[in-house]
Amino acid sequence: MADINIVQEHSLSNEAARAAAQKVADRLAGEYGLACRWDGDVLRFARSGVEGALTLGEQRAAMRIKLGFFASAFAPTIEAKVAESMRKVFA
Repeated sequence: MADINIVQEHSLSNEAARAAAQKVADRLAGEYGLACRWDGDVLRFARSGVEGALTLGEQRAAMRIKLGFFASAFAPTIEAKVAESMRKVFA
């Protein structure tokens, strides 16, 4: 099992940060087949072998991803793609 933790600072309003988080979720859902749902300021996502959350703070977004055994083999690739996506949408 592998854990991925990514923190991205931002200067967006709450509404803009939520829209940016939704863009990240849409990309993850499309690329990895994840089901996503909002729980307050936390965007939770899951599928078999993957679960995580994107938590919005006032000036930061924190992504936590837990990968199952088989998905762990792709952890470096997944981390790089997610980090780049977060940099782009929260810029």
